[in-house]
Amino acid sequence: MSTLSEFDEIRPYSGEETRGAINELLADRQFKAVVRGLAPWLPYPVSRALIRLALVGVKSPQDFQMRVMRPVAKAILRRCTDGYKAYGLEKLTWDRRYTFISNHRDIILDISIFNLLLSAGGSPSTCEVAIGDNLLIYPWIKRLVRLNKAFIVRRSLPARELLRSSILMSRYMHFAINEKRENLWIAQREGRAKDSSDRTQEGVIKMLTIGYAEPDPAAALADMNIVPLTISYEYDPCDWLKAWEYQKKRDNPAYKKTRQDDLLNMRTGIFGYKGRVVFRVAGCINGEINRLGEAGHAEFFREVPALIDRHIHSGYELFPNNYIALDLLSGNRDNAAHYTPADERRFAAYLERQLGKITSPDRDGAFLKERILTMYANPLRNYRAATNIND
Repeated sequence: MSTLSEFDEIRPYSGEETRGAINELLADRQFKAVVRGLAPWLPYPVSRALIRLALVGVKSPQDFQMRVMRPVAKAILRRCTDGYKAYGLEKLTWDRRYTFISNHRDIILDISIFNLLLSAGGSPSTCEVAIGDNLLIYPWIKRLVRLNKAFIVRRSLPARELLRSSILMSRYMHFAINEKRENLWIAQREGRAKDSSDRTQEGVIKMLTIGYAEPDPAAALADMNIVPLTISYEYDPCDWLKAWEYQKKRDNPAYKKTRQDDLLNMRTGIFGYKGRVVFRVAGCINGEINRLGEAGHAEFFREVPALIDRHIHSGYELFPNNYIALDLLSGNRDNAAHYTPADERRFAAYLERQLGKITSPDRDGAFLKERILTMYANPLRNYRAATNIND
């Protein structure tokens, strides 16, 4: 039987480690600068004292989520959304724990919102979340996410080391859901789908099976109690950054994002305007996975991602801008019943603002606009393909 210490290199902090991690965080020079930026109108000793006060009595990552991240997330959501809600949580029973596999728009804020919704929906546990080590660009960020119940996905490793790391993470996820009794959240793919055409990678599904005790992939996935989860933002605050990255990669195939680019994406994703935000839970798909397992192994690792995609795509919340974007790309008004002239004006003004944030003299306005429109049209395209509804 596995023990917690086997997973020290990737797991969240334990309760016994929490106070030490908090003290290290408060002593970190870069974190101190972040604290100053949170309330620049306050003298630093005052803002630091307020942070320390908020952390008094925090004895576990669950405490940290409920006492620190919960009010922070609520404050951000009041400022940058027009409301958030969840559908489908009533399909779950809390006598067991679940692995939520979802698309994502901003991994840090997405899970913070979902944890609020889980708690309101009666779950006794928030989620431990898989976060790639590419986001942990400073030590204070790694400490913060581990306090926030994150376990670490190690990337950019040599092939042999990557396999060992994948097995370790798979074993940890089975351990966390069965022994620790934690809900889990993992993205359906490495990185965001920059064009918002969300697809589940076979590698993610294979990873979930390789750390299971039995050589039966269907049984391994059933042990995880997989629940597809769809996240819909009315507006993606990072749409202009994604479009600009598309152009830079088009113009220079060797282009790579810098640390500063990653920080800008993180900051924009968390604090940028999102409009309405909707989470839709499909329910546990153990029965469907078991039926696929009975059909044979050859197609299993292609059919399971396709199954998850159908659930995620059919769960999109569609907004007027999805229909407007598809019509603008198609050069028609086939979807005009789904939006008003006021919706069109609002979306046109939004597009102009977002494109205006790209000030480089090398900007290709037509290309950038097409990229952003595609991001808003693809959820509608995928929804129709998954549901066979052409509304």
